Amino acid sequence: MLHYKTYELDDPEAPWVVFVHGAGGSSSIWFLQIKEFIKHFNVLLVDLRGHGKSKGIVFSKEKRHYDFENITLDILEVLDFLNIRKAHFIGISLGTILVRNLSELDPDRVSSMVMGGAIIRLNIRAKLLVALGNMFKRFVPYMWLYRFFAWIIMPRERHKKSRLLFVNEAKKVAQKEFMRWFRLTNTLTPLLKYFEEKDTAIPTLYLMGDEDHMFLPAVRYIITRHTNSWLEVITNSGHVCNVDQPKEFNTRAISFLKKMSPGLGA
Repeated sequence: MLHYKTYELDDPEAPWVVFVHGAGGSSSIWFLQIKEFIKHFNVLLVDLRGHGKSKGIVFSKEKRHYDFENITLDILEVLDFLNIRKAHFIGISLGTILVRNLSELDPDRVSSMVMGGAIIRLNIRAKLLVALGNMFKRFVPYMWLYRFFAWIIMPRERHKKSRLLFVNEAKKVAQKEFMRWFRLTNTLTPLLKYFEEKDTAIPTLYLMGDEDHMFLPAVRYIITRHTNSWLEVITNSGHVCNVDQPKEFNTRAISFLKKMSPGLGA
């Protein structure tokens, strides 16, 4: 089972919020969120397989295959173990894909979703990056690829903190593990297309940096097609908006989740 950490309030009725990080990160990327969120919610942090303290965990034979379903089921296994029947989910970057996939596999478990730096569609530049990565992944050290991707996605000086955080976390991921995750890009386009075409109607807040040039345009489009979906754009922020502008991210996410939590109010 994945490594996890919980913060629980004394209130037995307090809702749960589950944080899901992206590829190459770990639950430590939420360090700027924890202090504020635990004032209002029970909090669950998970390290995805091969990441953070889940590195080295041996999975059963039927779970070893890497696809988005198995990786999402890893998260559901933790929820089952902790007897969390329903929760709000917050994802960042690739973590938003896992949150969205969880809403497909078990929609009754999802009260609402907050999608930070959401990946909704791969634009031409993103598809080119994936193609280049697949072309050179066997010849170029994986950290070179990761640094290059991080710079393309988060190019500005004010994104430096986010870029360095993700690069330093990625250094802890073994190369074989990186390759397993990278192979998931082969199935990404059809999965994203399915998500775009199907509206879950689950309340969803997209929190995007105004400088998230690769992914913001697709989110602007998707909220015109999906019900119960809202977009808030955070200024002076790139792809990893929870790190670039944590105060804005926390304020907006908490306000939304409180509205979606009966009894908490705005």
